[in-house]
Amino acid sequence: MTSPISPPSVTSFCPDALPAYLSNGLIGLRVRQIPLQSGVAILNGCVGDHPLIHIDSTPFVPYPLSGDLRLEHTWLSDAPQQIIYEEQRYDFACGELHTRFRFLVNAVTAQVEILTFCSRSIPSLVLQEIRVQVDQPCDLTLRATVNPTGIDGTWHARASRLPGAGVDGSGRLEMRGNLSSCGVAYITELLGSDGSRRDLDEWGDQIPLSTAYVFHADVGRPYLLRQIASLVPSCYHHEPDWQATRLTYLGKERGFEVLREENRAAWAELWKGRVCLLGAEQRWQAMADAAFFYLHTSIHHSSPSSTTPFGLARWLNYHYYYGHVMWDLETFVVPPLLFTAPDAVHAMLTYRSDHLPAARAHAKLQGYQGLQFPWESSPLTGDEVAPPWSPGNVFEDHVTLDVAFAFAQYAHMTGDEEFQRQQAWPVLKGAAQWLESRVIRTPRGYELLRVTGIAETGRAVNNNAYTNMLASVILREACALARHLGRQASRYWEEIADHLVIPIDQCRHIILNHEGDISKEKESERATPEALAGLFPVGYRVEKQIEKATLAYYLPLAEKYYVGAPMLSPFFGVYAARLGDRDLSARLFERGYADFVFDPFCMTEEIGLHSPTRPPDRPLVGPFITNQGGFLMSCLYGLPGLRLGSGDPESWYEHRVVMPSGWQGIKVERIWIRGRPACLTAHHGDPHAQITFLDA
Repeated sequence: MTSPISPPSVTSFCPDALPAYLSNGLIGLRVRQIPLQSGVAILNGCVGDHPLIHIDSTPFVPYPLSGDLRLEHTWLSDAPQQIIYEEQRYDFACGELHTRFRFLVNAVTAQVEILTFCSRSIPSLVLQEIRVQVDQPCDLTLRATVNPTGIDGTWHARASRLPGAGVDGSGRLEMRGNLSSCGVAYITELLGSDGSRRDLDEWGDQIPLSTAYVFHADVGRPYLLRQIASLVPSCYHHEPDWQATRLTYLGKERGFEVLREENRAAWAELWKGRVCLLGAEQRWQAMADAAFFYLHTSIHHSSPSSTTPFGLARWLNYHYYYGHVMWDLETFVVPPLLFTAPDAVHAMLTYRSDHLPAARAHAKLQGYQGLQFPWESSPLTGDEVAPPWSPGNVFEDHVTLDVAFAFAQYAHMTGDEEFQRQQAWPVLKGAAQWLESRVIRTPRGYELLRVTGIAETGRAVNNNAYTNMLASVILREACALARHLGRQASRYWEEIADHLVIPIDQCRHIILNHEGDISKEKESERATPEALAGLFPVGYRVEKQIEKATLAYYLPLAEKYYVGAPMLSPFFGVYAARLGDRDLSARLFERGYADFVFDPFCMTEEIGLHSPTRPPDRPLVGPFITNQGGFLMSCLYGLPGLRLGSGDPESWYEHRVVMPSGWQGIKVERIWIRGRPACLTAHHGDPHAQITFLDA
């Protein structure tokens, strides 16, 4: 396997560009172009009260890897105009960020190289190495800082020079509203100097934690300042600062180089699941590699609160949905990760399982039985925490079905009997009970009235196609799992599944977006083709005549109206391929995904960059891993024609393989199916894709 394609290096200073994003699923960092300047840090599971709208939100926590350097008597932070910027580059193969610049003071030049990464072997750790060489003998100071400046919280405890702890300092920050706390600790090491003076800031309860090394630097000799820092959320430990201290010491004992090698090995293992686009232009492979990287960097089996539609990447220019856990993750992020990181998916689903009481209470408050999962879920409690004025939290009932579908998919992919009994059955049963209490029986069958579909148009409709198609699938999944486990299912579930009203124009054999919809163009400007989403990725089975007519009707509208909207746009190329139109498929992938990718660092936006619905004053935000997951789903499921089920994987093939123009096929060297390694291949024109088990 060739190495993944990393984005081009940034070789000029761009203060307005979106900073690089590093994460391991527990800690997320936005690293500035000069990494010594404090960026933004996010800690999975840490929650605070939003200062303006007073809802649970994911706050910023102290940036653990900031610092400074002084040449003679001039600090870099005081003289940014004396920096000559050279390069910042990602290495997607190992999750590292490398930065190079020079700092000039009078006749002395310091060459500075900085390595930054988040550990995947001990995900509570982040690490940085600052390498400095000077061209003239001089006095040099290197400083490492854990900076709480600007954080909406209060140091509850702060300590330095901890006797016997073996670390430089630690602290505990209580987040606004006292909803949670964040523990932090750090340790430093200077290599290359034989006679440095080590200074620690000890005074003041609210000042940054800081360690400085002061020494005389010789020409051409490299000096390395290494930082290892730990961040721990209080949901994982009631004394998070002391636990962070212990973990920092563990990192010290493990050693910087060992942790770096372990991180590289973890990424090498993940990249065995690289999605290779055979025959496609290199830029498409680069976009696929970026999607793979950002998706996997945003979730880990140690993540306590799943992740968000932007992963753990927040910045100062946008709300990033306040760090809430949303249905996008089960629908667009879980499916591709099932192939490559099922342990991370298990963490995402365990977050939902742990908060079933909140989903049960949410259903009861609206008069329903079973489970009703919220639209925007608190990372701490699982409660609905959408801003009260958001219409989605009232009518967007498909969320419960999206969550239940992810549990069914995980059960099919892994075959984990314990998971099916302990986690999948309670969720599928609860979703089916909710549906039984939610539907209305009429002479036409069973109907779901006043719902908002996946298009999130902000208004309630009757019998939304996506919602009803997915509801039918979930009811059948619940019945099948009940039979498999020997549990009792309601006698109404299969009856409801068989008689749910699917809005179909009987004259044209077209599935409509919702009841009464004749797909008027004025509505099409605001919507996405929800009926198509019921076909893929949901996999609702209809007669071939209806499937073909529905695809043929909506695809021209997609080119005119839909493409550029969030989430479903990456699927349009799949829909065209199912009609056999390779040129249209290539065109729709171009507009439905490539148009979302922006520089630097190959991140994806939520809305297409040239979409007519994009507000002219909208800042660039990303990476929107929902769109990236959608694109990888198209490559792993849509184009190969796979639909997971409880049967043998050979029964998962449902469509002939049709690739976009210019693509010859798709290959993944190692995926995981029911605990076994396998290879996935799909070549254009083949009757179906191939899954070959590697341990056969």
